[in-house]
Amino acid sequence: MKVEQIYTGCLAEAAYYIHSDGEAVIIDPLRETAPYLERAKNDNVQIKYIFLTHFHADFVSGQVDLANETGATIVFGPSAKADYNFHEATDGEVFKIGKVSLTWLHTPGHTLESSTILLKDEAGKDQCIFTGDTLFIGDVGRPDLAVKQGKLDEKDLASLLFDSLREKIMTLSDDITVYPGHGAGSACGKKMSKETFDTLGNQKVNNYALRSDMTKEEFVKEVLTGLSSPPQYFPKNVMMNKGINDTIDSIIESGARYLSLAEFTDRAENGALVLDVRNESDFVKGHIPGSIFIGLDGAFAPWVGALVLDIKQEIVLITPEGREEEAVTRLSRIGYDNSNGVLKGGVKTWISAGNSIDTIDTISAVDFEKKSQDETITIMDVRKESEFSAEHILDALNEPLDTINTNMDKIDTNKTYYIHCAGGYRSVIFESILKSRGYHNFVDVLGGFENIKSTTKMAMTVFVCPSTL
Repeated sequence: MKVEQIYTGCLAEAAYYIHSDGEAVIIDPLRETAPYLERAKNDNVQIKYIFLTHFHADFVSGQVDLANETGATIVFGPSAKADYNFHEATDGEVFKIGKVSLTWLHTPGHTLESSTILLKDEAGKDQCIFTGDTLFIGDVGRPDLAVKQGKLDEKDLASLLFDSLREKIMTLSDDITVYPGHGAGSACGKKMSKETFDTLGNQKVNNYALRSDMTKEEFVKEVLTGLSSPPQYFPKNVMMNKGINDTIDSIIESGARYLSLAEFTDRAENGALVLDVRNESDFVKGHIPGSIFIGLDGAFAPWVGALVLDIKQEIVLITPEGREEEAVTRLSRIGYDNSNGVLKGGVKTWISAGNSIDTIDTISAVDFEKKSQDETITIMDVRKESEFSAEHILDALNEPLDTINTNMDKIDTNKTYYIHCAGGYRSVIFESILKSRGYHNFVDVLGGFENIKSTTKMAMTVFVCPSTL
């Protein structure tokens, strides 16, 4: 028996590949099928089942294409409905692959069909559980994403989740391994650990939601407190995961092809979004006017999903050489399938044709400190509200990046803003959106908050947790 966690850091997502005696199962696959097909080929095994712990909101899963390529059976939990053929598992149903078995445990709460899969070894001993978004390391799945108007509200789902955890999961042996669907950085929970697996016994001790003396009322209140609004693309991904979509191969073929300057300009002038995915330092030094920066080397896909409101928006790309397919693949993982080519030669081609470029004014942390001492300046912190609350520069404004589409009217065009985030990635995204919409009075503080803290003596406001008696 072999169990492999296939972790994708950009999405903080874990898929699983399990095989035994010539047969395999894939749990919660990403959209691209190649990683799973290659593993099965290398191990000389047949993929028999594709298990989905639930309909995912934060990425488009690849079960239909994978089933078409392998003949495997797609399996969802009770009450699931989709536009393609699948087997609807019943609570307690046992699936055999090779010499091992997997028992389906229906654990509603995150969604109604949410399920956990228990793996037993050749001797019938419980080995591990694949919990999807029911149980994370340090957290549980948020119960507000699958609320159905007029039927169940988030408190109802949280109540179901409480029962699922205590009746189906916490009754299992402490020594089994918990393999969740996500880790830290995912918006599917709020307190996830950076660790991507743990023993159930450790989680019973360290996970706030598994506290043995917690009442259902306490659980519901705790789980629902502090949830940020889910990214706007989540419900769109859920609908895509219930339908049949274009294959990722056809999307890559169309999206990663090179465009001439004339083709690129024509698409941009006719409504395509110019998305520059290079490093932020390259974008700051020179970019095509009107383009938006969201770099591949950060949390690329989640930020695209949070900020580009139209999932069907046509996109043309500026990419580092050799990373064209990567950019299109990562866009398609969250359902942004309308990439329509990459400018061959990128910004160099644009400049060579005699076109002007735009830049972003910058300031070092040391010069920023001196500037703030010599005159009154307006500082804008674009980190999350929770980051800002923990510690921030005295008198700074907080305008989180993920609210820019609703808070643009707060920007005063007559003021100059000195903008920073934590390390310099999010601030450049923020500034690129401002520039694309005609705002130009701002300066980027290089290296962000962490650099300011380490190289200056600027006054900070620090949140101090009140002591409890």
